Amino acid sequence: MHGNLIFSDYLVIVIYFIVVIGYGIWIYRRKKKTTTDTKDFFIAAGSLTWWAIGASLIASNISAEQFIGMSGDGFFAGIAVAAYEWIAAIALIIVAIWFIPVYIKNKIYTMPQFLRTRYNETVALIMAVFWLFLYVFVNLTSILYLGALAINGLLGGQYLHAVMVGLAVFAIIITLGGMKVIGYTDVIQVAVLIIGGLATTYMALSIVSEITGQGRHVLAGFNELLKEAPDHFHLIFNKPEPGASQDYVNKYLILPGIGMYAAGQWISNLNYWGCNQYITQRALGANLQTARTGILFAGFLKILMPVIVMLPGIAAFVLYRHGHLQLAGGTKDGAYSAVLAFLPNGFKGLSIAALTAAIVASLAGKANSISTIFTLDIYKKYMNVEASEKKLVWTGRLSIIIAMVVSVAFTWNDLLGIGGQGGYTFVQKYSSFISPGVFAMFLLGMFWKRASGAAAVAGIITGFAASIFFNQFAVTVFGPETILYSAFKNAKGVYEIPFFICLGWSFFTTVLVMVAVSLAGPKISAKAFVLDKAMFKLKPSSIILIVLTVLILSAIYVKFW
Repeated sequence: MHGNLIFSDYLVIVIYFIVVIGYGIWIYRRKKKTTTDTKDFFIAAGSLTWWAIGASLIASNISAEQFIGMSGDGFFAGIAVAAYEWIAAIALIIVAIWFIPVYIKNKIYTMPQFLRTRYNETVALIMAVFWLFLYVFVNLTSILYLGALAINGLLGGQYLHAVMVGLAVFAIIITLGGMKVIGYTDVIQVAVLIIGGLATTYMALSIVSEITGQGRHVLAGFNELLKEAPDHFHLIFNKPEPGASQDYVNKYLILPGIGMYAAGQWISNLNYWGCNQYITQRALGANLQTARTGILFAGFLKILMPVIVMLPGIAAFVLYRHGHLQLAGGTKDGAYSAVLAFLPNGFKGLSIAALTAAIVASLAGKANSISTIFTLDIYKKYMNVEASEKKLVWTGRLSIIIAMVVSVAFTWNDLLGIGGQGGYTFVQKYSSFISPGVFAMFLLGMFWKRASGAAAVAGIITGFAASIFFNQFAVTVFGPETILYSAFKNAKGVYEIPFFICLGWSFFTTVLVMVAVSLAGPKISAKAFVLDKAMFKLKPSSIILIVLTVLILSAIYVKFW
């Protein structure tokens, strides 16, 4: 693709960089309070509008993993993979109504602080250290590696390390300005991401229409996808029957039909959107109505994301079947890059800018979360209790640089094996082992006054142990078919329980243990939160956003069930 880039492509990319950096500098200079105020630097207290919060949530969430991975899964499995995004829209509604009021009323600014306030220091410290390792060595490295790999491929395949360093430096520049700069530059990032992503989808559908002899018409291209790949337009996979093809079984293992909607998808999404410093940080500095509206706005935007990152994958599948496309690297993850090769000059630069926007926004958001947890929950709490505001801000900035340097060092030659496992698999492999325990701790901690500190520690251990058991040993102990699950042979011929089913049972087991331990303690924990109905009351504008989102999603599911 590099050989096909012309001046207009490079011009679009350069303009993108200039606009984002220039706007970031302007925002920073408008309010230099970020140099001394920790709340302003880490969470932009009272500075972000609802639209900036919503845009920042989306910008931080969408990265190379979605553009490359979800497009590849669209090529392989079709719109069923959109469940990740559309269930997230409902999860964001739940977070906006019930989670955020608890955080804001209790002045919670970090997730370890929540655990310290609700449970005890031990739980908070354990999770602070875990989150730092997870964010630096799993999330930051995977975003950087996959992002550099994707853009390098679009530029010709000879610039991996240069792109890697460039992305890291660009992200550092934005992050050093604090959450206010991140939040408002994310508005531009999301605009570029959506415009570039929709342009790619538009052109992909036009090309499908053209190669099937119907001219360059988007609607005709979409109808052709429905005609050529009807199996790619079902949201629910039925349980594989005896004799089902390995290809169908592989699809079911990653998207196990109704079963994943019973628990796994909700746990994954609610944990990610409601109990994750990387995400919640954007809303914690605002007042309740601003935070709630921003989160609901992000939920509405989530409906659009599969159109941007999944439909090009299905278009690639149809083009591939007609012999008009070859996959980069020979795998489904090459689908998005292969489609970009069809784009006309100028659009290629816009697509690269959109991908860069998604990557840099995610890197900046993750780096800021690393900085916040280290500075406020470890450095200030255990290393320098008397540190001044200015000292804390500069400590945060230094930790941003160190975290990014470490991530570059570990991704330089892919020391962690991200490329071999696949980015999505790499992230899930490490984060999923702890997510059932984390979500159980937060859920019970918010809404059950009896949940105790001892139960929280038991929850961490149980969630981790149960995840390992269901993912690695359950089939050996209980066999492939039980009342709890159905296991199927994967591509390697090994019985495997679908990931979301494992997640559901791990969470259920963790909740049972936490409830049992808590019942042995006081009827009401001394650290229980005080809740009142007024916290959860919605204004008409919020209700309208919720109803609109639910109606659109309902129509989609009725159409493509």
